[in-house]
Amino acid sequence: MRRMVMVTGLFMVVSAFAQWGDWGGFGGPQNGSTVANAEKTADVNYVGDGKTYHTLDIYIPKDTEGPYPVVIHTYGSAWSMNNYKGSADLGTICSAYAKAGYAVVTPNHRSASDAKYPAQLHDIKAVVRFVRGNAAKYKFDTNFVAVSGFSSGGHLSSLTATTCGLKEGKSGSVTVDLVGDLGEYTTFSSCVDGAVLWSPPTDIYTMNPISMGGSGTMEGAFIGVEREGNKDKWMVASSPYYASDDDPPVIMFHGTSDNIVNIEQSQELYDSLKNHNVVTEFIKVSGGSHGGDKMNAKENLDKAVAFLDKAREAKAAVAVVTPPDTSAQDTAKTDTVPPGIVYDTLPDALPLLRSLGADPVTYDVFALDGTLVSRSSVLDKSSLRPGIYYVVTRTAAGRRDVSRFVKK
Repeated sequence: MRRMVMVTGLFMVVSAFAQWGDWGGFGGPQNGSTVANAEKTADVNYVGDGKTYHTLDIYIPKDTEGPYPVVIHTYGSAWSMNNYKGSADLGTICSAYAKAGYAVVTPNHRSASDAKYPAQLHDIKAVVRFVRGNAAKYKFDTNFVAVSGFSSGGHLSSLTATTCGLKEGKSGSVTVDLVGDLGEYTTFSSCVDGAVLWSPPTDIYTMNPISMGGSGTMEGAFIGVEREGNKDKWMVASSPYYASDDDPPVIMFHGTSDNIVNIEQSQELYDSLKNHNVVTEFIKVSGGSHGGDKMNAKENLDKAVAFLDKAREAKAAVAVVTPPDTSAQDTAKTDTVPPGIVYDTLPDALPLLRSLGADPVTYDVFALDGTLVSRSSVLDKSSLRPGIYYVVTRTAAGRRDVSRFVKK
């Protein structure tokens, strides 16, 4: 039987959730100090509409030179706060990312009172596009953009990671737009290269409901309808439902004593990702609650950074092409491929190459971990397992482009 978490008194008022988060409620304790050793740019509007809920803060590491890989970290608030970026685990999770050389972006997003799902997902995807569209201005290395989030922020991050390449989410008669059209950078991709999830709700249809003290649930407020009789509307907001072979690497941290978001939520997403051969890890924190010192222990912060570093290194490996000749005199040779243009799909790249009079002559296909899968003058998709690949297209004129290819 599902457990109800009752919230009474002041907690019945949605506007009180800023305090609730500080006391350890659904938002959990989120050290709201500052990001250590980072230069802050505050209140940048990522949509251009002047709304507070569409602003973000940027933290650039002081001790390293750019360009900087990026982590977008979203606060937890039971989807109820629209101006909480100043309490987005700044002194803990975000500081660990910045110390490791990552630029950290902490966005606001619309609350359930401002708009219903999928508006919040549209906001986070607009942030991803903003990062890509402003790479030069902020010295972002957009070869690696990851998402991270605590609690409901982890939920939005999990959806961002698992819905890459999907324009719509469908369940039964319900269809939702998974991308949106916010901001001026809509031509850029909203896909990400990794995700770190802290105490996340993932399948809100199966999670323990969070009661608003007799006036419905937090999940119902977020979706716009309560669960009973509305399964499809809740399913399209649940990340395990979207898990697929081409999802980026995902790591989850969840406390065994979390009495706000049951640990089975992370287990369900982990199992779904493993079933699709996605690179994923699930760290069960013994005695950990919903946020707090045990969850944010240095050991866990180090594991999160190491996971991102490994995912970044694996993606970077596709830029190194080893010649097929493995004779002794050639074993040390490598052929470095310049960054080039990265396309969402290989077919998008081919018209441009041919317009330049540069028909492809070889294709080098790499798995996400950097393994060279094949090299041929013909791109044979039939031999590939379902998943995400990078294809280095070479031409007789010496042009090389890196393209993203998804085999369904």
